[in-house]
Amino acid sequence: MELFFEILKYTIPALIVFLTAHFLLKQLLDERQRIDRMLLRQDAQKITLPLRLQAYERLTLLCDRVEIHNALLRIRTPGMTVSDLTGALLLGISQEFEHNTSQQLFVSETLWQIIRVAREQTMMLISQAGEGLDPKEDAEALVGKLFAAIDEQGFPTPLQRAIIAVRMEAGQLF
Repeated sequence: MELFFEILKYTIPALIVFLTAHFLLKQLLDERQRIDRMLLRQDAQKITLPLRLQAYERLTLLCDRVEIHNALLRIRTPGMTVSDLTGALLLGISQEFEHNTSQQLFVSETLWQIIRVAREQTMMLISQAGEGLDPKEDAEALVGKLFAAIDEQGFPTPLQRAIIAVRMEAGQLF
């Protein structure tokens, strides 16, 4: 029995020292890992912040370029028919959108969905405006119908709402 107490006399203090050292080292290593993660996050922010700002810029430009008024200025040429202009507008909007799809990596899913819906609504507006017209008719008839539909929609248009959403999300970075 005396031997047992002698062993306990040395074992219990050693166990206490071991547990204390283990606890302190674990705390130290956990704090070190937290600091390292924070530094990595800061370094990543230095790289991703400019990319995210560029994405917001490009998406704003996308929405502005596919806005019907601006698309008409770029795409419409004299002598176009209703079907020519409708096809050219829809193609131009689709190409602009496809050109910028990679930007979705840098924005929230909600913002990306807002932009997609705005594009779809704009394309639907163009298609609906062209439905009641003769495809061989002069494109000016489609332009007039599009402007009337835009006035009927009121302000802001879906694409203008998308630009507002881009600005709001970009503003949250600062």
